Amino acid sequence: MIPFRLILLLPALAAVPAHAADADPGLAGSLTQMLLGLVVVIGLLLATLWLIKRLSTPHGAAAGLKVLGAVPVGQRERVVLVEVAGKVLVLGVTASNVRTLHTLGADEIQGALTAVPGTRPPPDFAGWLRQSLERRNDGR
Repeated sequence: MIPFRLILLLPALAAVPAHAADADPGLAGSLTQMLLGLVVVIGLLLATLWLIKRLSTPHGAAAGLKVLGAVPVGQRERVVLVEVAGKVLVLGVTASNVRTLHTLGADEIQGALTAVPGTRPPPDFAGWLRQSLERRNDGR
């Protein structure tokens, strides 16, 4: 609702600089005109961002889909993990078709990832930075 309020205020804000031009062109008038222009630009930016967010959300059948990851296995082939309605589908995607390779529960995917030897959890940037700083400080 906030963007609609900003849109309603835009004509009122546009009329204020016209009255400010009739007034004494001092420092206060210039500052007021600059601040009102800034408010208008920020309002337009926020309204545009809200509109982009509103239009980019998936509607209909795509609203329940969530792509968890994809790995290329050939030049035009991929294995894709898609979460749908509490299930994770492992899909084989080629240029000509899509096939379901396996189906997992959403809770099983974490267990399957930790059970595979050689896989690591995603890197923790905060932990890595802390270790790097500690190594750097120990070297001094």
